[in-house]
Amino acid sequence: SLLQLKLWNKYRVSNIPSLIFIDASTGKVVCRNGLLVIRDDPEGLEFPWGPKPFSEVVAGPLLRNNGQTLDSSALEGSHIGVYFSAHWCPPCRSLTRVLVESYRKIKEAGQKFEILFVSADRSEDSFKQYFSEMPWVAVPYADEARRSRLNRLYGIQGIPTLIVLDSKGDVITRQGRVEVLNDIECREFPWHPKPVLELTDSNAVQLNEGPCLVLFVDSDDDGESEAAKQLIQPIAEKIIAKYKAKEEEA
Repeated sequence: SLLQLKLWNKYRVSNIPSLIFIDASTGKVVCRNGLLVIRDDPEGLEFPWGPKPFSEVVAGPLLRNNGQTLDSSALEGSHIGVYFSAHWCPPCRSLTRVLVESYRKIKEAGQKFEILFVSADRSEDSFKQYFSEMPWVAVPYADEARRSRLNRLYGIQGIPTLIVLDSKGDVITRQGRVEVLNDIECREFPWHPKPVLELTDSNAVQLNEGPCLVLFVDSDDDGESEAAKQLIQPIAEKIIAKYKAKEEEA
């Protein structure tokens, strides 16, 4: 029915079963990954399962691939990429190769940036092998509870996913993967979302994220695409501002 379709669209449900918790008084989504919640907290001790700050969820020791540990408080004041990935997944491995270069470029440009690897590997050995290629920090593989809490915090539905946070721990973009692949020179870092994008192979994945307006233009020769962009830019900015005011994703 139309109502069912509206609900599927409103909550961007792409696979089932999906369990989404909502605050009845405000209508805001409290938690997208309800299935993980009831698996991790069958007694309901953490009810009402609202989002916690990143710094609280990540709290604890982190690893470097040389075996050194550091406390998660060392991340404070940096932009952070929270990287959900696994060695068994080919798109993850190819993204990691690009991301290692991006990380190096951003650090060399003097930016405060750290990446936190949250593994979905199937064994400690495979985690160690994969992490050995990474110059950043990771949640220890054995700390399954913390890895799961981070998955829950960002409603991770598939890998690879790169969530980029500002220095306060707030989300700048959930589309870090697309941004890194589209901006090899990292000129746009930290990748604040643009109201209007040119459609490419790598960002087409965003068509699955929610309602999109796609404007087709004839050709690039006569400045038509620039005129089209100027036409829809103010409309897109208005829509984004409206959702931002409601603290919802546009």
